[in-house]
Amino acid sequence: MKTLVTGSSGLIGSALVPYLRRNGQHVVRLLRDAATEPDTFRWAPMDGVLPDGVFDGVHAVIHLAGANIAERRWTKRRRALLRNSRVVGTRLLAETLASLEKKPSVLISASGIGYYGDGGDQPLGETNEAGQGFLPELAREWETALSPAKTAGIRTVAIRLGMVLSAHGGALAEMLPLFERGLGARLGNGRQYMSWISLSDVLPAIFYILSTDKLRGPVNLVSPNPVTNAEFTHTLANVLGKPARLIVPGFALRLLLGRMAGELLLASQRAVPGKLIAARFPFAWPKLDEALAHVLEKRARLSQ
Repeated sequence: MKTLVTGSSGLIGSALVPYLRRNGQHVVRLLRDAATEPDTFRWAPMDGVLPDGVFDGVHAVIHLAGANIAERRWTKRRRALLRNSRVVGTRLLAETLASLEKKPSVLISASGIGYYGDGGDQPLGETNEAGQGFLPELAREWETALSPAKTAGIRTVAIRLGMVLSAHGGALAEMLPLFERGLGARLGNGRQYMSWISLSDVLPAIFYILSTDKLRGPVNLVSPNPVTNAEFTHTLANVLGKPARLIVPGFALRLLLGRMAGELLLASQRAVPGKLIAARFPFAWPKLDEALAHVLEKRARLSQ
């Protein structure tokens, strides 16, 4: 099976490409930089056209491209970049796939649980409506951009990702240096829910979606066991054997990061993977303490 991947240099993509190849996939990649390696093509969606031949023989497309949502403060210019890097590229990809005479059978596109906004203590499944704010609006537009492919009969899946646990990128990698120094801190009142998933579950979950025809539309890619920020802080500190007694007040986060703090760090998203559970996907790391221990053990092995 020939699979095309965008965003292959990101946290998930850089691990997914070798995972797919180990599992018998012929992987081709769309790259932002000049494509000089075999099986690579240039990804420049703002040009409004995709390279010739990129879809030849492709059975599946996994679309992970998009600027880092947490990299810097959400200025007006940054919000425009975040939107364009997701919506424009996704729409171009979906429209191009829809126009092909020989279409791939499935398009899997990244999205996020930011779609739900601040849900408080309410469990958030795939049928819940979008919330209010920049992230819900962005995620809704991002997923709507898939419509041309869906209308053309391509099975489309929007994977709504929670916080992906890895020691080599993402939020956890940013936290670890502080927690390892005993400087771990609860954010705000700590009651906001965090939906997370181990990278070691993300990869087989995407592969599972590739081969499971009944998985369509939005799919929450999160662990079955979301936790509050206070629980996450306590668990990570315990796994590391360090104290975590500090508190970062919500007002301080808002002063530093603006609306990004309210939507990304202080909003509560208790997302549950209803469709994956119904499809009997076997989570290997459903419990936070075991998932964190696995991540740290893997980091230790790789550093030897």
